[in-house]
Amino acid sequence: MKDELSSMNALLQRLAEVDSDLDVQTKEWRRQVQEMSYDIEDCIDDFMHRIGHNGMADSAGLVNKVVQQLKSLRVRHQIASQIQDLKARVEDASKRRMRYKLDESAFQSRTTAAIDPRLLSLYADPEGLVGVGKPRDDIVQLLMQGEGASAQQLKVVSVVGPGGLGKTTLVNEVYRRLESQFQCRAFVSLSQQPDVKKILRNILCQVSQQEHDNMEIWDEEKIINAIRDFLQRKRYLIVIDDIWSNQAWRTVKCALYANDCGSRIMTTTRIVSIAKSCCSPHHDLVYEITPLSADNAKQLLVKRIFGSEDTFPPHLEEISFKILEKCKGVPLAIVTIASVLANKANTKEEWDSIHNSIGSTLEKDPDVEEMRRILSLSYDDLPQHLKTCLLYLSIFPEDYEIDRDQVVRRWIAEGFINTEGGQDLEEIGQRHFNDLINRSMIQPVKIQYDGRVDSCRVHDMILDLLISKSIEENFATFIGGKNQKRLLHGKARRLSLNYYFHEHAMIPSTTIISQCRSLSIFGYSEYMPSLSNCRALRVLDIENGEEMEQNYFEHIRMLLQLKYLRLNLRSITSLPEQLGELQNLRTLDLGGTKIKKLPKSIVQLQNLTCLRVNNLELPEEIGNLHALQELCVIKINQNSSASSLLGLGNLTRLRTLWLRWCLVNTHPESKAFVDNLLSSLRKLGRANLRYLYIQSYYGYSIDFLLDSWFPTPHLLQTFGMGMEYHFPRIPFWIASLDNLTCLDINVDPVEQKALDVLGNLPSLLYLWLTSKATALKERLIISSSMFICLKEFHFTCWSSGVGLMFEAGAMIKLEKLGIYFDAGAGLYFGFQHLSSLKHLVAEIICSSVTVQEVQALEEAIRSVVDLLPNHPTLEVRIW
Repeated sequence: MKDELSSMNALLQRLAEVDSDLDVQTKEWRRQVQEMSYDIEDCIDDFMHRIGHNGMADSAGLVNKVVQQLKSLRVRHQIASQIQDLKARVEDASKRRMRYKLDESAFQSRTTAAIDPRLLSLYADPEGLVGVGKPRDDIVQLLMQGEGASAQQLKVVSVVGPGGLGKTTLVNEVYRRLESQFQCRAFVSLSQQPDVKKILRNILCQVSQQEHDNMEIWDEEKIINAIRDFLQRKRYLIVIDDIWSNQAWRTVKCALYANDCGSRIMTTTRIVSIAKSCCSPHHDLVYEITPLSADNAKQLLVKRIFGSEDTFPPHLEEISFKILEKCKGVPLAIVTIASVLANKANTKEEWDSIHNSIGSTLEKDPDVEEMRRILSLSYDDLPQHLKTCLLYLSIFPEDYEIDRDQVVRRWIAEGFINTEGGQDLEEIGQRHFNDLINRSMIQPVKIQYDGRVDSCRVHDMILDLLISKSIEENFATFIGGKNQKRLLHGKARRLSLNYYFHEHAMIPSTTIISQCRSLSIFGYSEYMPSLSNCRALRVLDIENGEEMEQNYFEHIRMLLQLKYLRLNLRSITSLPEQLGELQNLRTLDLGGTKIKKLPKSIVQLQNLTCLRVNNLELPEEIGNLHALQELCVIKINQNSSASSLLGLGNLTRLRTLWLRWCLVNTHPESKAFVDNLLSSLRKLGRANLRYLYIQSYYGYSIDFLLDSWFPTPHLLQTFGMGMEYHFPRIPFWIASLDNLTCLDINVDPVEQKALDVLGNLPSLLYLWLTSKATALKERLIISSSMFICLKEFHFTCWSSGVGLMFEAGAMIKLEKLGIYFDAGAGLYFGFQHLSSLKHLVAEIICSSVTVQEVQALEEAIRSVVDLLPNHPTLEVRIW
């Protein structure tokens, strides 16, 4: 069975690589093979659980042994029957493959070439374009700015953005605007599988404006040399549109002679890394195209349907706003929907019907199919492992903010992440997530100081494409929401229930959920499926079921394949004691529940890598969870056990630890608690600890951390603490943390010596420094030799007259600054020297000052911001 499964998976992967070229017949046969592969995998898992790991203890009595043997015989007979059925299905599929001669067509591309979707963009009427003016002028400035010798050097500007945002249209407008300023020019479009020789011939013909004899038989080298010879002393403008790979760009670039005649090149791509590669090392010449504003989106919709806003019917105002919300400023989506609406009656009811049909019945419209074909180019270009990861995102509702760590752990639980050479699964999964961001397939939402994306969304149009493919391949089944009407019958492999949209949605009796691998429930309904019917689950994720009953989880012990369990349920206060029987569980995320104490059996989960809770009492024998890599948030108080704190030190794979210290110094066992915690922290610091958060409230001192951590945790990257407690000085061990990138620390008072220590941390990118006062009356000085890598800095100090002084050359990489201003103390602190600043949060303290003084300070801040080279965005908050 395992050999058969491996062969099937290899075949499915090969078919996936030519997915867009498969005919209907082959797709149906592929779907049947996919279903068989699922069933074979389920059979193997069932065997391994019920027989493979079910050895009998030697000490068992004779009667028990006989009973176990009888049970084993029955199980073996059941599985043998399953295997015989599966073998028969495999043989039938093989015969069907031969009978319909699928081998002859499955891996052959279609002979009829589709029309290049970029043609319409190249020949678009300029009068019909909307929102192009500013980005066109911005790119013209990027191309043409510069004086003297620098202006004569070859310059490459890359335009990057997802499919459908109008990259081709935009660069074509720039090309039209500038072409008269160059001696020769060319505009060529690549493709996912470019014919490089044909593209090079096209460039040569355009720049030379003549045909060359027998050019069809020239090899690449001869064409490249001909182009270089022609361009060597000419001022040229060349556009390379729609680049999909670095290899294609490098080949074409060989032909583009880097002369000193003021030549310019523009490239477009959907992939950020390729955009940077094209204009390397000048990454400031990457222009990221953005969606249309709300006003421009409406103008485009109205112009396409009515020709002018003057003739737009007022009664369609509200529904047009809802339709445009779905399009989210993507010109391709707006033009597509406009084409559909143009053929409908201009009534609110008709437009409302189209709005409700977006993403479901509307997909049959020819204009929508054309848009989907354009968006599919990006999907088809993905390697197979990224296609699977992206397809999985169809499970989440529209506009849902998808947490990176959560979805990566779900990918791992589903078996989508493969590792070789002992690499960490989560690190590989995060690379997959970043690849999807890089390829513009998902939209970043929360971006950290170091550029790391913590969460994302899927654009509605991409989501519709993914849902369509998921249903076609029976990858996922959707109940509730707008996809209710598109249910498939048969086995549901992954089930997404959206009760936010339709609380009374029911699973049809024709849908089989017994072999469901993933169950995602959003909202609550009395029709939720029983867990006893879903024994093959790998993933269980339930969110915001406020009315969820405690006994819903009484059958959780049956989910023996479960690897990922996340509950965001405020009504849940406990879980069954049998939780410890889930031996495959890797992630247990209970942060959204009211659970304060876990079953004692939790320490039996030997594969658990992530335990997320909220103010949980530290379990006894926590040290038994040897696989644990993340533990948060644990509360240490008078009910805790000193021995459990000592057990923390056994978690040598732990990377993330979040503690809340709620123990007073007068507690009779406080010394034992402190000694045990310090002992464990020292062990963890010598092992793998990367992220440490310790929160403490008023009256609970953690001064024991000041001088007692030795040797220092050399791998620590993040240290954070809560807002209430303040260290009297910087802990000595922080000065030696060469890998520390993020520090959130409270020190009272702040002295110049403290800033000097922090300023010398070599890797620090983010600093939030909070104090009640400073030890000096004058300002604290930040010199050019301090904080050489810092990108984000927040300084909070409520003392009157306290501030910072930035010297010339200080914080040369700082992009975001949050700082408090005393309205009565003036503006002399030198932040005009922060040349890289992009965002300023100004907190103005208004105590004992007049309105005029506050207004004067705010105006002065704005004046200085306007003089900075990056024209930072300014956010002013008045206290």
